[in-house]
Amino acid sequence: MGLTLSLLITLTACTGQDPEKGTIGYVTGYLGGVVADEPRAALVGRDVLSAGGSAADAAAAVYFALAATMPSSAGLGAGGVCLTHNREDGKVEALEFLPRATRETGKLATAVPIGPRAFYALQARYGKLQWGQVVAPAEQLARFGNQVSRALATDLDRHGEALVSDPATARIFATKSGKPAGEGAYLTQLDLAATLAVIRSQGPGDFYVGRLSRTLVAAVAAMGGTLSAADLVSARPTWLVPLQIEFGHKTAHFPPPPSYAGSVAAQMWGLLEADDLYADTPAEGRLHLLAEAAMRAYGGRAALLEKQLSPDNLTTQATLEKLADSLDPDRHTSADSLVPPPRGLRQDSSETSFVVVDPEGSAVVCNLSLNAPFGSQRIIPGLGFLLPAAPMTKAQPGLSMGPMMVTNHHVREFFFAAGSSGGVTAPTAMVNVAARVLIGEERLETAQAAKRVHNGGAPDVSFIETGVTQAEMTSLTRRGHKVQAVKRIGRVNAISCPKGLPVRPDSCSVKADPRRFGLGLSAD
Repeated sequence: MGLTLSLLITLTACTGQDPEKGTIGYVTGYLGGVVADEPRAALVGRDVLSAGGSAADAAAAVYFALAATMPSSAGLGAGGVCLTHNREDGKVEALEFLPRATRETGKLATAVPIGPRAFYALQARYGKLQWGQVVAPAEQLARFGNQVSRALATDLDRHGEALVSDPATARIFATKSGKPAGEGAYLTQLDLAATLAVIRSQGPGDFYVGRLSRTLVAAVAAMGGTLSAADLVSARPTWLVPLQIEFGHKTAHFPPPPSYAGSVAAQMWGLLEADDLYADTPAEGRLHLLAEAAMRAYGGRAALLEKQLSPDNLTTQATLEKLADSLDPDRHTSADSLVPPPRGLRQDSSETSFVVVDPEGSAVVCNLSLNAPFGSQRIIPGLGFLLPAAPMTKAQPGLSMGPMMVTNHHVREFFFAAGSSGGVTAPTAMVNVAARVLIGEERLETAQAAKRVHNGGAPDVSFIETGVTQAEMTSLTRRGHKVQAVKRIGRVNAISCPKGLPVRPDSCSVKADPRRFGLGLSAD
């Protein structure tokens, strides 16, 4: 179990035998696809698929690899939410493991690490490889070093000064001159490698109730934090039934509250699909429609948070028809006139996302976050990972994380999955892309490159990406929108198989958002 995937490749090459399961090259033909915000983590996921791993195996491997390659948004301290599709029975589930605050507060406010237990649960339910095989690549990256990618370098450039002010953290992220590491610099993380070695060989149990947990609690206390043994014991992921919206022969799935980004995306999608609203709207009016749908969905989020609407009624036909009836195709509706009006909430924008599909058509899409860029910006001495920051509010962890997936449960086929990041704009960016692909029948790369619009209602401004045509700008202003141009709206990683997977793998497209520096990989 302790053999890494790369060592298994070497043994296979020496013996000349056909690759065995668990060895890169075991799968011939189409092996699936993986897309992530950090390229090396995506490569790890592809290797696991090539070795015969399932989507769940590859997703767990990507999660642990991100701990070594993208600690600005992910890591052993990160939480999040995933959607899973199981090809065998067509079932789609949500796995909720949001990064919640500790029970007590102190000078160093933190969240409770829950990711290792969540991905153990995912891999135990749907994995095919041994647990150690999905953790080993991350351990290798941490132990032998990996180069800072452009994706991580961008985050280090923005937040690195705070990181290098702490001696323990600076040992990982600072150069000899004391400056934050730049693109191409090597990060060697021996403490993280040792922690991953324990998780690889013993599972995550020791992290929560064993020696590692005692070391973790003591180290956090020495830093001024309040993480307790009880916090770790009670940190458990939850399997939930997703929000579902049927359209045609397909079903769109979204994580339910407390993933409020999922509720925004679900209601926005349901509104666009109501009576073929998006399909029947001329191209000239679709930016207006997207902005109006987003604003109403953020009003729906406010209703959920204020207990004026139950999650069970969020996407009912009656609710969606009422929202659709309130929408004027030729005029912007004031956000203040909505009941309740959308609320502006403090939320983080440091999430990351990844999507995996395997050749059988099973799929996983996840969002992860440390609740702030680089979490608390403090490395836990002896364990090598960043302590997650405490959420700003009880609702905050779920405000920006809410992926989507589209399947046909009748024939158990996969068609689309997307994960997004970008704070308040994450769900609207994702639905901008999904509407173009699934309803407008655009190619995924075309939809991702297209300019996006966002209106969260607080403020009542329709933000649109720079570079839109004058006609697109006019389509909003003449309808009464207050318009403001911004550089980018969200980041959306996605896999689209318009002809269905596993039936037509040749139709699949695996793409990272061109607004950042991720990587999408597929091979056959």
